[in-house]
Amino acid sequence: MRKAWLVAGLAGGGGLSFVLLLVVGTYMTSGNLGGAAGRAVDLAEGSVPAAYQGIVQNWGRLCPAINPALLAAQLYQESGFNPNARSGADAEGIAQFIPGTWATHGLDGNGDGRRDVYDPADAIPSAASYDCKLASYVKDAAGDQTENMLAAYNAGAYAVIKYNGVPPYRETQNYVKTITTLEKSFAKPAARVDPSEQAAGAIYFAQKKLGTEYLWGGNGTADQGGRFDCSGLTKAAYESVGVTLPRVANDQYNAGPHPRRSELLPGDLVFFSDDLTNSRAIRHVGIYVGGGYMIDAPRPHTKIRFDPIDTPDYFGATRVTQDGARALPEASPATS
Repeated sequence: MRKAWLVAGLAGGGGLSFVLLLVVGTYMTSGNLGGAAGRAVDLAEGSVPAAYQGIVQNWGRLCPAINPALLAAQLYQESGFNPNARSGADAEGIAQFIPGTWATHGLDGNGDGRRDVYDPADAIPSAASYDCKLASYVKDAAGDQTENMLAAYNAGAYAVIKYNGVPPYRETQNYVKTITTLEKSFAKPAARVDPSEQAAGAIYFAQKKLGTEYLWGGNGTADQGGRFDCSGLTKAAYESVGVTLPRVANDQYNAGPHPRRSELLPGDLVFFSDDLTNSRAIRHVGIYVGGGYMIDAPRPHTKIRFDPIDTPDYFGATRVTQDGARALPEASPATS
């Protein structure tokens, strides 16, 4: 059995008995921490850039169909919180409004007398207002009101009304699943977060790389001498168990919900930043192994090693899920 093979591999590492016990514990408890909470409301600390935190928190409560975490997930999916984003389809700003929709639904959110699609103080309130308007159009459709609102955003309100719920369009169904999955990665941590079933395998991979020299931009390929940088290591570790993460650390942060420090389990990704108010400023990631330690690729002229996580720049953690990783926007070519 794969589980037995993984445990045997971990036991073979000198000085890793504490990892073995904790990883076994991950599997033992994975069936006992179930029970999804209701739809999330508040934002996880630092999950949205500080400049937008208050706007998202306030406008995310505009109507019952949305909440701050869901609104944050939409903005991240649309633009990665980039207020100057433009797409080939002429979508503009942090909320990616097309000109015709902005002309009808754009608001002067900050009361300065202008409606500026590139000003998040206008665009974020407009996105929330537009969501709520769509929700009102499809309020009589069967099923979840938030999912119907998201489907209307993607396929139009008429399609939702026609099919009496989320229409049978693959693109629309994927859009609804993506946003509702990403919602969990922006939500304030629930009381308990289910452990990842891939955790032990990811740790096993990282353990085998201990002592490997760091390489900026390293993905562990043969032409790079099997070397990694921090997010290259965590990406490869989870790829070894069938989970594809984005390339950069600040996107990997959104690959699942966020356990509190007291709830960390082996396999959780742990993140570090010089700005503890902004997940987009994350600059380092490691894979937690228990006992307050992670395996990480620290920086140039070092090797992959164990490091403590309890440092002043500790930002938070993510419990990687398959759905969470799949929901993330296409990976950036940059490295971290």
